[in-house]
Amino acid sequence: MPRSYPHAFARNFLGNAPLWYKLTILLFLAVNPILLSKYGPFIAGWVLIGQFIFTLAMALKCYPLPAGGLLAIEAVFIGMTKPETVYHEALNNFEVILLLIFMVAGIFFMKDFLRFTFTRILVKVQSKYKISLLFCFAGAFLSAFLDALTVTAVIIAVAYGFYDIYHRYISGKDSSADVYDLSSDLALKQTEQEELKQFRGFLRNLMMHGAVGTALGGVCTLVGEPQNLLIGSEMGWTFMTFFLKVAPVSLPVLAVGLGTCYYVEKKRWFTYGFELPGNIRSHLLETETQRDAKRGFQGKMKLVIQAIAGLWLIGALAFHLAAVGLIGLSVIVFLTAFNGLVEEHQIGKAFEEALPFTALLVVFFAIVAVIHDQHLFAPVINYVLSLQGHAQLAAYYIANGLLSAISDNVFVATVYISETKTHFVAMLGAIPDIGMTGEQLMDKLTDPHVARKEVLAGLPQAAAEQAGALMRQLDKLAVAINTGTNIPSVATPNGQAAFLFLLTSALAPVIRLSYGRMVLLALPYTITMSLAGLAATYLFL
Repeated sequence: MPRSYPHAFARNFLGNAPLWYKLTILLFLAVNPILLSKYGPFIAGWVLIGQFIFTLAMALKCYPLPAGGLLAIEAVFIGMTKPETVYHEALNNFEVILLLIFMVAGIFFMKDFLRFTFTRILVKVQSKYKISLLFCFAGAFLSAFLDALTVTAVIIAVAYGFYDIYHRYISGKDSSADVYDLSSDLALKQTEQEELKQFRGFLRNLMMHGAVGTALGGVCTLVGEPQNLLIGSEMGWTFMTFFLKVAPVSLPVLAVGLGTCYYVEKKRWFTYGFELPGNIRSHLLETETQRDAKRGFQGKMKLVIQAIAGLWLIGALAFHLAAVGLIGLSVIVFLTAFNGLVEEHQIGKAFEEALPFTALLVVFFAIVAVIHDQHLFAPVINYVLSLQGHAQLAAYYIANGLLSAISDNVFVATVYISETKTHFVAMLGAIPDIGMTGEQLMDKLTDPHVARKEVLAGLPQAAAEQAGALMRQLDKLAVAINTGTNIPSVATPNGQAAFLFLLTSALAPVIRLSYGRMVLLALPYTITMSLAGLAATYLFL
């Protein structure tokens, strides 16, 4: 127990984070005003970016919102940006905020159907190659239309549930035992311990295939990852436009990713290739059969309603019937109404997963506001844009990929797309005879409700040709940013929220999934997918 107020403050500050982490954050907060007054906003701003990336990289020690939020608030207080600029950044990305709040919550109510799908794959398919490919492909397909974190949460729940069932069964403990250590094998015989070791390896393999699948599918569509919608909204792309723009890179990477999944299982490289022992499969199949019998007509009807909601979601997104967040809200209304979820506490649980990251996203916007106000990325952006043609696209892909592997890919994408678009606004403004400012022309050219060719047709021919060429290059750079932040970021749990979610879940310790082991399991995917994405960016854009 704390013996004094200073001791109590030290215990309360950032909670269970390590002492060295707490002292580091306090040092950051103390040093920033000194750097600003002595070296100016440019140096202080870059130091702030480094500090913020540090909080993202150390997400396993402390969720980035408290520490990163303190840095962002301090930046506003010492004048590195203004509250109005932060609000403007958040307002510009309101559609992304709606996506996180309502779409993630909407998918929460479809968990039973998703769990049913992955459970069927797990117990019905016997070939390890097939089950690995199905997990990877199902993760990719579902994440292209749903939230990757929710898809990951579902496969975690399936794996944890089956592990719990079998571990209790061989330990002689029934499901009513409240205190039970799933990570301990002390009560098991040697043969049972060997089987559980195989089972753990089998589940580790499937979890990584599924998590990588969420990255493969997440890069493809407007709603696959939060940064996709952020980039798409900046560019004025609809769901189908986004898919078609990104397809020259995303589809080859998808094929390479699925090929990697098959090959590592076949060769048993990087600790892949674990099989599910036959007696474990038999017990799991028997358990699932009993669950089906207990589900009854009411439970089966709920699955049907959730499947219908999934079809509505896919159709509404494909035809861009409304803003993505509003489509998510319609799913919430539909599923709560027809599946009988009418109490506030039942609905409130759905928003627990989305709101922490939504708050963190607004903190991202505060750091982006500092970058804008202090023109911190101007030298970097100017250098990359000084390159020509395919080399420029490759440089964008590599720069975004390297940053996304060590920090959060949404933050990296936010910075790059906003700074790049600002640069192109200036270039549009320099075109003679456009009859408006560069910002006004950019707004028209990125309006999803107005065809770009119609806007260009209203300009003088020479100006239209220059503006059209600039926008085509901006489209390619936006694709390079999107694919760069999505694909190489599978290298570490820091880059992919789904990986981090898996690593910090209750499942990770029981299947012996550590940070280092996750990096090792992701390594073949990192190499093949990153190189395929780079080659496709260079050759096909």
